[in-house]
Amino acid sequence: MKNISRRSFLKGMAATGALSASALMLTACGGGKSDPAPTGGNTTDVAPEDLTFPLAETATLTGLINYPAGTESQPNNRTIFKRLEEKTNVHVEWNAIQGDQWGDKIQLEMSNIKTLAEFVFTAGFGDTDLLKFAKQGVIIPVEDLIENYMPNLKTVFEKVPQYKNMSTATDGHMWALPWIEQLGSEKTAIQLLDNMPFINTGWLKFLNLEMPTTVDEFKAVLTAFRDNAAALKAEFNIDGDVIPMSCIMNDGGQDPCILINGFGEGLGDPDTWKHIAVNNDKKVVCTATQEGFKKGLQWLHELVADNLVDVEAFTQDWSTYVAKGKSGRYGVCFSWDVANVVNVTGEGMDTSTWDWQPLPPLKADIVNVTPDTGSFTSGYDRGRCVITANAKNPALVAAWLDQMYDPFQSPQNNWGTYGEDDDFDIFVLGTNANGDEMLQHAPLDGASPVEVREAEAVGGPLAILDEYYGVYVTCPDDAQYRLDWIKDIYAPNVNTDVFMPNVFMTPEDAKSLSDLYADLAPTINNKKSDWVMNGFNDADWDAFLADLESRQLSKMLEINQQYVDAFYA
Repeated sequence: MKNISRRSFLKGMAATGALSASALMLTACGGGKSDPAPTGGNTTDVAPEDLTFPLAETATLTGLINYPAGTESQPNNRTIFKRLEEKTNVHVEWNAIQGDQWGDKIQLEMSNIKTLAEFVFTAGFGDTDLLKFAKQGVIIPVEDLIENYMPNLKTVFEKVPQYKNMSTATDGHMWALPWIEQLGSEKTAIQLLDNMPFINTGWLKFLNLEMPTTVDEFKAVLTAFRDNAAALKAEFNIDGDVIPMSCIMNDGGQDPCILINGFGEGLGDPDTWKHIAVNNDKKVVCTATQEGFKKGLQWLHELVADNLVDVEAFTQDWSTYVAKGKSGRYGVCFSWDVANVVNVTGEGMDTSTWDWQPLPPLKADIVNVTPDTGSFTSGYDRGRCVITANAKNPALVAAWLDQMYDPFQSPQNNWGTYGEDDDFDIFVLGTNANGDEMLQHAPLDGASPVEVREAEAVGGPLAILDEYYGVYVTCPDDAQYRLDWIKDIYAPNVNTDVFMPNVFMTPEDAKSLSDLYADLAPTINNKKSDWVMNGFNDADWDAFLADLESRQLSKMLEINQQYVDAFYA
């Protein structure tokens, strides 16, 4: 079977969104502002009708970008950027930083305006950073640039106005260009939940066990895996100890707390950074202070005490987690996609034949799935790319970046491209029903898409809307089967029509929440790990609640509540 994994237009508009040599001369001779004021959007006097790609003469921009470790470190060696340079006659001098060093180094880069690049392609800035850099005059607003020089992005905003609203700060400015990946919406959005649980159905069949649907049945299955370890090792040729369940505590998609959604109120703990959710009364609550969280952690500790959970679940990193999974040692694991972690066997894309299946929501007191923060609006990153105050010609920068929003270009930037001179491509170039060019996802044939995507894709600002599938690009196989799982298994158990929205807050509120989360989240996560590993009593719980309140938990909830009230008003 193919090994599927994810570790996560209007082509004619390209001609209207570019710059000619005459446009460059206008700004070079004083028609534009080389040092635009950060509080306004008027950053150039270049007339939009003068813009045409490819430029008559080569222009050079400077950009900041990060790249995954172990992949091509020179962006201009990637096919996508080679083609963009040929298409636009714009050469980008990149300062490329390895992804695992980005967090520290980008802050240093942003602190020195004299040497800062003209744009940051893969910024990934949170609201606090965006508003801080805006106040410091390090980045410029982009709403007027979008209106005048970015027809592709402007069209996206017209088609889905909520993305324009989500990109606009309370001061009326847009301080960044977004990344948008629509794959479903609301309860059927692919981002509905991150930490999807999977169970080894090959082991279930071998031991004549049924798919568990309650927490008691689940514990019984894990116990059977433990007690029949020798038989499993012999039957499945397992090298190493059998591990009934593995996870990485507090690590997003690898966290096991989706298992406790059925306890108490049924909220679980879907957000390991903010630890918040919105209940059916549209009230923001801290998931970590709910009775269901307490009961769920007690139950998880029972699993640990009975030797049903990987002893390294509290300390292992991703590579260790995957190495054990690929060795066939797991009975249950957690991830965005099971093939990230284990070797799946079965008949092609017919997931019903696979030897790993999603574990349905488990009943304890109730059956429920709590949607992730911001999940109903699908994939969205507000701070993906910024234009800095160092941009000598903001119109050129904006027009070039708008090429990333071309609906034929965005899927390539997001996933990879075609016609590469290497072992595997994400796409082959085909045609749609109208005979127009369409990117078709290539058969995977054992290749790991996460590795191919990292080798080919460039990320950055882009937009892929649901309406693009079947017109400009096919839906990725691994996305389609995950969408099917969510629609069939999880969405029917989302017992709410409300969710925690992704809102752009005031600078003061964003800063306050950032500081509060930085204190509250480690406190909650550390206690969560400790209690699942070692257990706790009622006195420990009461002290924990008092400690959170002393860290201004109520203030955190109050700030979030204001924005939820406004959103649902």
